[in-house]
Amino acid sequence: MRMSLGSTARFLGRRVLSSAVVLLGVLVVVFAIVQLVPGDPVRLALGTRYTQEAYDALNTASGLDRPLMEQFFSYVGGALTGDLGVSFRNGQPVSQLLLERLPATLSLAAAGIVIALLIAVPAGIWSALREGRASDAIVRLGSQAGVSIPDFWLGLLLIGLFSTTLGWLPPSGYTALADDPLEWLRRVALPGLTVGLVAGAIMTRYIRSAVLDVASAGYVRTARSKGLAPSVVTGRHIVRGALVPVLTIAGIQLATILGGVIVVEVVFAWPGLGRLVFDSVSARDYPMIQGSVLLIAVMFLIVNLIVDVLYAVVDPRIRLA
Repeated sequence: MRMSLGSTARFLGRRVLSSAVVLLGVLVVVFAIVQLVPGDPVRLALGTRYTQEAYDALNTASGLDRPLMEQFFSYVGGALTGDLGVSFRNGQPVSQLLLERLPATLSLAAAGIVIALLIAVPAGIWSALREGRASDAIVRLGSQAGVSIPDFWLGLLLIGLFSTTLGWLPPSGYTALADDPLEWLRRVALPGLTVGLVAGAIMTRYIRSAVLDVASAGYVRTARSKGLAPSVVTGRHIVRGALVPVLTIAGIQLATILGGVIVVEVVFAWPGLGRLVFDSVSARDYPMIQGSVLLIAVMFLIVNLIVDVLYAVVDPRIRLA
């Protein structure tokens, strides 16, 4: 037991240390966003609202009038304490605006990954266990179609069917889960289905490949030769053996949903981080772009860390690697 706890602690320590190193690199890149912008970022952000007084005030408030190294250490120190500066667009703290948008993105990501798993896990396993049959071909064809369809086009199709034609679901808008769970479910259904169908199609292909690899392993052939029931072989050996690659693709897709659903949020007027990034880029609000990129990167690292921990739970041998 001591050895197990020690190996687990060392495993988690290595993962946390590597995540901290990556986070430092992300901070450097995010800080460089403003420095590498052609021209004067404050002048570009003000646009037609430019006056010398407004320029001087915004330049001082953003700290861009200080030496470069002082700006860097100030930004890193502020980021580590949750201070990401002030928005060029409305003068509000970036951290506050990000926290206001975060619940909408998290709820969309949760709905999307649940739908994706409900589609991909049974479809991938079913297809792999019937390799070469008509059902396998249907699943592979469906997953290929899902991967090929642009998410914004799929979203518009779902709006046209379920909102315009059938009138079952609202085409846009957001209601917080805590305010009205039923209304939240109605409003998250279409964007969640859009995200989940695309992610599920990608995951189905990976799960099918993972199950096929495990099904051809020696210990599975041995289990079959012992006369174990097919359901036991599938559940106890094949599915369990394929959990690690399934966790990998599920973690990647969850991180992708958290940081890469800008178009879906715009189509459904969903007030999440993706919509915020889109609006910030349009307004050249560089502190908000920096803060959004940093938050998305942190969420990506957290998801990867959680997946690493689940690796160790599913397969204890990974802790010793």
